[in-house]
Amino acid sequence: MRLDGRTALITGAAGGIGSETARCFAAEGADVVLSDIDLQGGTAVRDEITALGGRASCIGADLTREEEIVSLFATVMQEHGRLDILVNIAGGDREPAAGIEDICAGNIGMNLDLNLASCMLCCREAAKIMKPQGYGRIVNMSSLVYRGSANQFSYAASKGGVFSFTRSLAMALGSSGITVNALAPALVEVEAFRKALGPERWRALAASCAERYPLGRIARPADVARAALFLASDDAAFITGQILEISGGARL
Repeated sequence: MRLDGRTALITGAAGGIGSETARCFAAEGADVVLSDIDLQGGTAVRDEITALGGRASCIGADLTREEEIVSLFATVMQEHGRLDILVNIAGGDREPAAGIEDICAGNIGMNLDLNLASCMLCCREAAKIMKPQGYGRIVNMSSLVYRGSANQFSYAASKGGVFSFTRSLAMALGSSGITVNALAPALVEVEAFRKALGPERWRALAASCAERYPLGRIARPADVARAALFLASDDAAFITGQILEISGGARL
């Protein structure tokens, strides 16, 4: 198994992508620590994994609060004594499909806090643990809209920031045996997107994207989870500072 003996922290683990990543990592032998602001949802995923014989625990945390991030990593160390893998999946869009006339400082700040600042602070805490170990794998969650989007201004900016930060961190941590990469999915079939857009808009968007993507469908959570597994494993030991687009050829 590719992650046997590794301890992996996955944020946003109650959501569609996070929960699938947790299942995927546990199936590959990792001792998985799930974290989410939705403690009930994270606990349900933990119970599902342990019922199948995997090793998993769950810690509730609001990653827009720095003190809770610090506490999260302290708890991981207290309970596991090490951290080999960090996958930063927690995030979201607080002003989906907002026109330029409609964006506001409050929502801009929330998107930057939720998607970018939380990622940076989690990486900071992970680096404190991984550098003395001389080993680590960090996988951050960007988005295909890191390239720009005509109706996701602050979200796209935050995900572009994740990519720039990932490259910077890869430069800083490479000499310590730590790789840092990012994932950039296109549209993924998850409940959070359906809720954010509403059923009618979601169906229209999903159909439109599926028609445009060369592979003829939108992404599934497992598509993203398997890419995260690759980057978190030693199969990707000589890959760092990269952004892996999971897009079905959307940008060809």
